[in-house]
This record gives sequence, C-alpha cells and structure tokens, in this order.
Amino acid sequence: MDLNTYLFFPLLIVAARIMDVSLGTLRIILISKGLKNLAPIIGFFEVFIWIVVVNKIITGVSHPITYFAYALGYAFGTYAGLFLDTKLSLGKVMIRIIAKDEPHVLAELMRKNNIGATSLKAEGKDGEVTVLLSMVNRKELKNTLAILNEHNPNIFYTIEDIHTVNKGFFGKTSQNLKHK
Repeated sequence: MDLNTYLFFPLLIVAARIMDVSLGTLRIILISKGLKNLAPIIGFFEVFIWIVVVNKIITGVSHPITYFAYALGYAFGTYAGLFLDTKLSLGKVMIRIIAKDEPHVLAELMRKNNIGATSLKAEGKDGEVTVLLSMVNRKELKNTLAILNEHNPNIFYTIEDIHTVNKGFFGKTSQNLKHK
C-alpha cells in the first residue's frame, strides 16, 4: 500500500482545504459585518492555498481518494470558519426586546449594567408594550442575555447583526467605536 497516495496526501489536502475554506468563510463574514480592510488579505491566502491544492491534485495524484479528501476538507473548513466567527465575536448586534410588564425596571437594570437601552412605546396584540432597543458588541452578547434572562426567563427578544454604526453608546467599549 502506498502511504503517500492513501494517507499522507489526502490528509494534506484535507488540512489545506480546512485552512482555505475557513479563511473564505471568515472573509465573507468580515465583509458582511462591514470589516472590509482584512478581507483582501485573507482572500489572498485563501486563494493561494486553493491554487496549491488544486495544482497538486491535477498534476499529482489523481486517485479518487484525493477528490474525497478535497470535499471533506471543504466541509470541515466551512464548520471551522463558522466556529472561528463564533469565537472571534466580531461586530455589533441589535437586541430588540418586547416588554409588557415593568419595562422601565428592565431598562434601568440594563443601564445600571452599562448596557444602552432606548425605549419606545408600541401596541401589541394584547395592548401597550415597550420596545427596548440595545446595540452591543457581540463579545458582550452572552452577558447581556444572561442579565435579560435573569430579570425575566420568558422575555421576548430578537437579535440582528449590525453592518454599519455611526456614533452611539456601547457601554465600556464606546470609546473604541470607529466610523465606517
């Protein structure tokens, strides 16, 4: 059995594809969050790795196992890119909270915890509600949700990624906000 054909080369292809696809996933995520300065650099390395791998497959071993390794690396690379996005927690998110009972208490709790909250009166299915809007750094989302859920485990909220922000209050990190 030829170890290069059946083991080392396919493992190398899987590893290279994990790197280039995870970089590609990360590049797209950065662009979608408005962080466009790093995307071209990441794209360079992504395509460089891809060309080296494809060149090796075309000119080197063309055994079906290399095709399988190529596809497997792509699948794992997508997962790795999404995992990186979760760990890096780049960007900002908008939390939209619909509160019916004592919304002012929740707004004060948020502000006391250095979380910005904008309050709007609205009409819901069963009458008057308050919509609280809060924009936080993704790195602070887990802690913010813990505060909300501790206040009310049945609280209704939605979370959306934010692409561009111009000024505003972002708790302890508001001084790090840059115009995009």
